[in-house]
Amino acid sequence: MEKPRWKNWSGSLSFSPGEIATPESEEEVVDLVKAAAKENRKIRVVGAGHSSSPLVKTRDVLLSMKHFRGAGDLDEDSGRLSILSGMTVKEAGKEAFRYGLAMHNTGDVDVQTIAGAIGTGTHGTGVELKNLSSMLAGVRMVTGKGEILEASIDDDKDLFRALQVAMGTCGIFLKMRLKLKKAYRLHRKEWCVPIEKCLENLEDLKKNRNFDFYWYPRSDLAKIRVMNEEGREMPEISYGSLEMDKKGNSHEILPRSRHLKFDEMEYVLPADKAIDCFLEVRDLIKKHWRKEIGWRVLVRTIQADDVYISPMTGRESVTISLHHNAGMRFWDYFQAIEPVFIKFGGRPHWGKKHTLKAAELREMYPNWNKFREIREKMDPDGIFLTPYMKELLIAE
Repeated sequence: MEKPRWKNWSGSLSFSPGEIATPESEEEVVDLVKAAAKENRKIRVVGAGHSSSPLVKTRDVLLSMKHFRGAGDLDEDSGRLSILSGMTVKEAGKEAFRYGLAMHNTGDVDVQTIAGAIGTGTHGTGVELKNLSSMLAGVRMVTGKGEILEASIDDDKDLFRALQVAMGTCGIFLKMRLKLKKAYRLHRKEWCVPIEKCLENLEDLKKNRNFDFYWYPRSDLAKIRVMNEEGREMPEISYGSLEMDKKGNSHEILPRSRHLKFDEMEYVLPADKAIDCFLEVRDLIKKHWRKEIGWRVLVRTIQADDVYISPMTGRESVTISLHHNAGMRFWDYFQAIEPVFIKFGGRPHWGKKHTLKAAELREMYPNWNKFREIREKMDPDGIFLTPYMKELLIAE
């Protein structure tokens, strides 16, 4: 019998796992892990398949938590709500809203599973807003030893700094306890402006709750995107044309609809070096890639965190993302720009295209060894370490 073939969202990653498992209970997850350990097989957990990097690629067991859905067990004093790991960001946002709560931020898209978004350090934008991993306050999970573990950030901060961004290499999340805030509404406005005007006004623009911009290589224009909570004054931009003015609940306004599929490379830069990096990237694209690349370049801001292998750990950050249409050749373009990101101290987004391996990555993370030690305790036999994950996390 021909093995089932799995493809990611963009179609750039395709492989045939030995088995696709869809457990419906915690006991089934435990049994799958124990069986894999006994048979010397690897397990990778797959979410919505939105990642561009081969984090889930395996010849053995590809495990989907799609049957683990729902929310409950609200602690009103702390704003903590339990979310089952198979839910998407969009579904989790709707569930939170039913309880009068909301996530502090989301990214541009909300189709990822909430566990996958947390595990890869997925983020939105805003100088005072951390990535989605920062919401994780508690977890019920199955370790690589086939044991159910319950952990809270209140009890073991070191463990949590490893779990918050681990790409599924410490265990399989069953249920997550998320720190949420009271539901809120946002006012979104977008303008098309000359890129020079955008760069001249960056400091003022960054004062908004959410701010980012797209740069369009062929026109050399920028789209400024700003959001603030309703009631807060919105900027008036005289140097551009208004293209959107919209209000609504946060979980409806933060993400944008995405109909075109794409592949992406994103690097997380130190905030104080990001604009110099962007200018060099812009110059390189204008000189060599303008005719081939019609897709925009996205620039976002993110607050620092202390998570061991979060790309934002220890520094205020700005991300720069390259995009290209799904199905088209992207590697030549991405690899031409990647050295510029690295030159300016960039760290790759774990879920997007990059070429770095463990020997290079460990130099970028001050707490790399702390993460490694905790990961090895959680999964001593390497059940969750496929060949690619070893290349990513194990430096010889």
